[in-house]
Amino acid sequence: MKTTLDLPVNLLDEAMRVGKCPTKTATIIRALEEMVRSVKRAQLQRLRGSMPDFSLDLDVLRGRV
Repeated sequence: MKTTLDLPVNLLDEAMRVGKCPTKTATIIRALEEMVRSVKRAQLQRLRGSMPDFSLDLDVLRGRV
């Protein structure tokens, strides 16, 4: 999809450099992927401890018992 963006040149150049991305498109795609991953991780962390009665027995799950 083609989109026109007005981005700070110095920020995009720095992101390309530190991320070792060859193109502006690759840099933006990587940044979006990182953002999605970060938000999903934060959402999962908020769920931590919200199921106090939940327990797993990995031996049972793996059929070792």
